[in-house]
Amino acid sequence: MLQAQDFENIFTAIFKHYSVSPDAEITFEANSDDLTSEYLSNLSALPFNRISIGIQSFNDFFLQLLNRRHSREQAFRSIENAQKAGFNSINIDLIYGLPFQTLKNWEEELNTALNTGIQHISAYGLTYEAGTEFRNMLDNGNIEALSDETMNEMYKMLLDKTKVAGFEAYEISNFALPGFHSRHNSAYWNYKPYIGIGPSAHSYNGNSRQWNCHSITDYIQAISENRISAEEENLSLYNRYNDFVMVSLRTAKGIDLTRLEAQFGTELKNYCFENINSFIETGHVKYSDNTLRLSIDGVLISDSILTKIMRV
Repeated sequence: MLQAQDFENIFTAIFKHYSVSPDAEITFEANSDDLTSEYLSNLSALPFNRISIGIQSFNDFFLQLLNRRHSREQAFRSIENAQKAGFNSINIDLIYGLPFQTLKNWEEELNTALNTGIQHISAYGLTYEAGTEFRNMLDNGNIEALSDETMNEMYKMLLDKTKVAGFEAYEISNFALPGFHSRHNSAYWNYKPYIGIGPSAHSYNGNSRQWNCHSITDYIQAISENRISAEEENLSLYNRYNDFVMVSLRTAKGIDLTRLEAQFGTELKNYCFENINSFIETGHVKYSDNTLRLSIDGVLISDSILTKIMRV
């Protein structure tokens, strides 16, 4: 929907009102079928220096199953077009654990992705969220979910393939070549404040979260009246602690207990360590330098571990 002139207006406003770092990461996110060479050429004068493409799969059968608009050929072409347009920091999103997907299918997806010359992969296991078409199909018996064992094998294959290709697993679902970690995502994981501008955008200031109304019409009306139409949630100590341990444990850096104690107090630091200790003993969590990190086996049961250390 957005053309070059629209982006020019957006960047003019951003650079007018904010001080932007000269080496700021500026990511453009798009679907494969939108990234024609002509469209990318029109954006070449803009300050984008990273692109994220919603590939999801390089298999036409699974793309149709996911109800994606693009084909396998368009997926390849979008990456090639981005590279020809000068993007040397490219992320693609992939999904695994799809109905009917085999380990061989997933291996082919990974081999294909890693041979395209991209620098970053975000890979997510399929979840059957309530209200989605996949969940309805599952409940009606039209499809079957893959077993936990198969999902775990797919994740281990993801770790192995990306490691051999030189990618770093710096977060459970994110893999990058050295120097290409997403600074945007890393800011979330390090609890840096951020501003979300536009309908449905979220903001965080360290103590509260805010989300703008989803209606474009209502959002524009509010701005014209010099107000922000948004809801806000003030985070309790336990809310902030839970966010911290949940996000930190997903990263390669892990939970820094010194930082946890400084931010949330000795009682919560002790609570975390006491409740995760059994997983240290079983080897699911590694403990060194006052830091807790998941082992590969720990990643596979990360939800269970998090349930134990979160405070309600």
